Amino acid sequence: MGEWAAGLDVADVPAPVLDRLSLVLLDAAGVTALGAGLDGMRAMRSSWNAPGGPAPLIGGGRCVSVDAAAWLNAMSLVCLELDEGNKYAKGHPAAHGFPAVLALASERDASGRDTAAALLAAYEVASRFGRASRLRPGAHPHGSWGVAGAAAGCARLLGLGPDAVAAAIDTGAGLPVAGHFASATGGNPVRDAWMGASNLSGLVAARMASAGIARNTGTAALSLGTLLGEFDASELTGGLGERWDIARGYFKRHASCSFTHPAADAVLELRHDLDPSRITGILVETHALGAGLAAPEWDNRLSAMFSTPFAVAAALLDGEVGPRARLDDPALRALARRVRLVEAGDLTARLPDERAARVTVELDDGSARTREVPNPVGDADHRPLAEQDVLALLKGWLPGREDLIDRAAAFSRDLPALDHVGERLRGLAGDETDDETKEPK
Repeated sequence: MGEWAAGLDVADVPAPVLDRLSLVLLDAAGVTALGAGLDGMRAMRSSWNAPGGPAPLIGGGRCVSVDAAAWLNAMSLVCLELDEGNKYAKGHPAAHGFPAVLALASERDASGRDTAAALLAAYEVASRFGRASRLRPGAHPHGSWGVAGAAAGCARLLGLGPDAVAAAIDTGAGLPVAGHFASATGGNPVRDAWMGASNLSGLVAARMASAGIARNTGTAALSLGTLLGEFDASELTGGLGERWDIARGYFKRHASCSFTHPAADAVLELRHDLDPSRITGILVETHALGAGLAAPEWDNRLSAMFSTPFAVAAALLDGEVGPRARLDDPALRALARRVRLVEAGDLTARLPDERAARVTVELDDGSARTREVPNPVGDADHRPLAEQDVLALLKGWLPGREDLIDRAAAFSRDLPALDHVGERLRGLAGDETDDETKEPK
């Protein structure tokens, strides 16, 4: 794996893979800018009080030190549950390492060719570590297996050789967060900070390798395996350079955990002729991974985003599960209490290729309507989103900041051909005074 990452050159990467990288990068930049506008992230930037530096706070209006940008951009990227993910990795490979790679690329004013290679290395290594890791029940995937990807991407950008890259990867695998899923369902933003830790730890691992003090001792099998679950090392090099996991991910159109999306998509297909006042109950059948998101109550935005009853109710009432959902609307809360979530064995059996849901809406006349979907809309295997779709979503979520999204799109498309990326990346900081992206009251 170290040899592959160290030698990765975008000149040898198939054009469709580079197109997908461009789209994932656009999504990451746009969603980071959206998250940066939340009141909590504004307060976090103020509290951090990072000194000025070479790396942009995307959508945050200024440039700061590499470490601060890596951490804060990672938190902004994941805080609205809108970032790209991968069902085979069982999480979010891009968010684990893209902020670190981009911050480091800004500091080094790296070439677009090297930056693109580093981003691909970060994604592919993280995804394979996600495939290889089977975390203990209750563990959240943020900040654990993906640190190895952040380390790989940063090491590739530093131009390290195969042995050093391997040592960085193993060191990154020795810096996981042991986060509990209940922190997410309970609405604790420490869950967002786990991604900040992943990106900063990836930088640390690569710097240790650059300094010659990192060692490759099989730490991954101990940290991700013995301590946090099970680890199958045979997954790490499967299809390297042949199978590109970045092409098999999903983009989100709902601001909620991906496990809630199939149910939301199903009720959207049923919604056009339904009167919510006539609904007596909604049965949602899902797979084992999503069966725990059953809470019909929520205390804040984060706990709502990990509630299938919330996502279903929002989709039925608003026609979307957007970043500005009416969290305290009495009608939304009342409808959510009528949602029942259960595991269905036949849907669990279809994992990992499908993350299906079956929704049955029961009406006051005794009739019922059922819809089943195999994967969320936006998955590479089910109604995938193209660039125009991602752009439309981002511009709809960021009114008044279309210029920033256009700059992100142009940078993402141009990346492999750029001689230097620093100035273009810093242009993505935008203007923090735009009130349109503030968190709704």
